[in-house]
Amino acid sequence: MMYWGFPEISPAERLSRAAPLAPAAIRVTPEAAWDRVRQFATPDTTRLTMLDSRPVYRFRTGRSEAIVYADTGEPLLTASRDMALRIAAAWMQRPAPEATFDGLLRDADQWTVSGEYRALRPLLKFSWSDGDQVYVSTLTGEVVQHTTRLSRRAAYFGAIPHWLYWTPLRKNGPAWNKVVVWSSGIGTVAGILGLTAGAWIYLPRRRIPYQGQKRWHMILGLAFGTLACTWAFSGLLSMEPFQWLLGDNQAAFDIQAALRGGPLDLKVFSAKPPRDALDQAGPNTKTLEFALFDGEPHYLADSRIIPVRGDPSVQFDPARILKLVAEASRPATITESRVLTEYDAYYLDRHRQHPLPALFVRLNDPQASTLYIDLKTAQIVEAYNNRSRWNRWLYHGLHSWNLPWLYRHRPAWDIMVMVFLAGGASLTVTAMIIGFQLLRRKLRFNRELTP
Repeated sequence: MMYWGFPEISPAERLSRAAPLAPAAIRVTPEAAWDRVRQFATPDTTRLTMLDSRPVYRFRTGRSEAIVYADTGEPLLTASRDMALRIAAAWMQRPAPEATFDGLLRDADQWTVSGEYRALRPLLKFSWSDGDQVYVSTLTGEVVQHTTRLSRRAAYFGAIPHWLYWTPLRKNGPAWNKVVVWSSGIGTVAGILGLTAGAWIYLPRRRIPYQGQKRWHMILGLAFGTLACTWAFSGLLSMEPFQWLLGDNQAAFDIQAALRGGPLDLKVFSAKPPRDALDQAGPNTKTLEFALFDGEPHYLADSRIIPVRGDPSVQFDPARILKLVAEASRPATITESRVLTEYDAYYLDRHRQHPLPALFVRLNDPQASTLYIDLKTAQIVEAYNNRSRWNRWLYHGLHSWNLPWLYRHRPAWDIMVMVFLAGGASLTVTAMIIGFQLLRRKLRFNRELTP
């Protein structure tokens, strides 16, 4: 799992495979498109992308998404099999006749078993002779999963056993949660008992009174037992059984609302229609998001900010963001702020997907809140308080060795994790050998007693 996680489509991969927007084909305003599918006063988010060689508006409200073609104003009710095949072939950049249709999936399979896919089903699955598999949502028309023969094999040796992601178990969310929590909890307690027994035996005479596998097991237990306990305990925390470690993020919610400045009213974008915004965004722009900043309408292109009134820029003004944060945080005040161009102890990502530059803000509210705001979108990427800081170190720090100085000096992180993994694996192997030896002796003794 250090190098191969569970198959998923990252935002960077989705953007790289997307088709550039076609400004000339956009003939319907976002307000008119929203009127065709309106269920609430305003959508939570609105994006303009390409779908099957046509521009579409994507309106998201809660977990549901409505799609309207930007060339005709016609809503997309469902993606047909032929349409999904074209979308999958375009994603793979291969001729459609080379694909094999694997069926309509109304239930989860191994690669669509997590909860995020529930709102996207049914899915249409296509495969290619080299092992590539693509899943297209009939509701959104998007490719929602892509696996290769190599990524599936890696997952069977990594993410699936690590997360206990076997389909029959993972499909039952409550049961899966209990299994993970109880197994990691039992592992933590067993590790503590083993450490206690090892220390009780070793400390009085400062020697190990065993030979063979028992001796190796005790040496490895004393050397790596603490790490085994912290790894099992931090895995338990990944399921968030102790809600108090997450804390209250009300400050972050209030500040994010202040940064937007109100609900997304699509009427205000009429002063600069999407076609005009794309002229300023530059060629090959693949997505255009409609957003408010301090109540003023802006288009967020792939790498540029296009205000409805004003000139394009590459990021929002940090001083203006700080002003909004200060007003939304009252009576608390800002005690520290700075623009980050490198990751720090709480804002870091081994895969470097967290955006930079980011604005760091510390408040003197009762929760001692700290925020990391993406200057390119004015979105809060990370938020911490007194409780969630504990979770950052007890879970991410102990479980993944998510430590800044190790990340900055790769392959130091890789070497250290490999050493710990080797020690933990050796400890497990010696425990299994001792257990099998004991079981064999018990069985032999029982057979000897049987008349």
